[in-house]
Amino acid sequence: MKKYLIMTAILFLVPGKSMAGMEDDPLLTMVTIEKFEVLDDESNPVVLEAYAWIGKDLNKLWIKTEVEKVSGETEEAELQLLYSRALYPFWDFQIGWRRDFEPEPERNWLAIGLQGLAPYMFEVDAAFFIGESGRLAARLDAEYEYMFTQKWVLSPEIEMNIYSKGDAPVGIGSGLADMSAGLRLRYEIRREFAPYIGINWHKQFGDTADITEASGGDSSETSLVMGIRAWF
Repeated sequence: MKKYLIMTAILFLVPGKSMAGMEDDPLLTMVTIEKFEVLDDESNPVVLEAYAWIGKDLNKLWIKTEVEKVSGETEEAELQLLYSRALYPFWDFQIGWRRDFEPEPERNWLAIGLQGLAPYMFEVDAAFFIGESGRLAARLDAEYEYMFTQKWVLSPEIEMNIYSKGDAPVGIGSGLADMSAGLRLRYEIRREFAPYIGINWHKQFGDTADITEASGGDSSETSLVMGIRAWF
């Protein structure tokens, strides 16, 4: 009887998996530098795309950022702070706040989106934005990874942005504003660190292209890129 009581006490004092929720659903974090690259251009553009998240299986807090510098000056800077909820094994619903710091004037948006893995292993990030003064916007970003070997990975991707109305002060017109398509080949020295080279094509359309050309800029560019991708 005494032995039985001791064993019972041990079971209560040393929780198993059913009692230790932290073991079943631990708090996890991840930081990913998706792109940190230099474009082959006279103005030496530098592009950073990165994200970080903290949370558990179902609920996470995400931070996403995109920054572009040209000739040492920040031309584009965006930050998103999102709550993410897993809907299916490979899909998350996200909602939160987006702020465009550059170009000025700054703009704020309510962000609503879906992020996940589509059929045929396409990584998709689709978002809808509600801004001030009745502005609406949508963004679609899709990427695919083709593994030649365990080290060499070819990654085609495409991104497009659509706006419901023009915003001349920040150089945006209504309709399909711009589209980017890229092809990057990376070598994974480790899974967490990979330099890459590639080519990137970017084109503006409609009123957005007219605004850029009127200010002396190019509405279409094709550039060689070189950069790194890392996560930890």
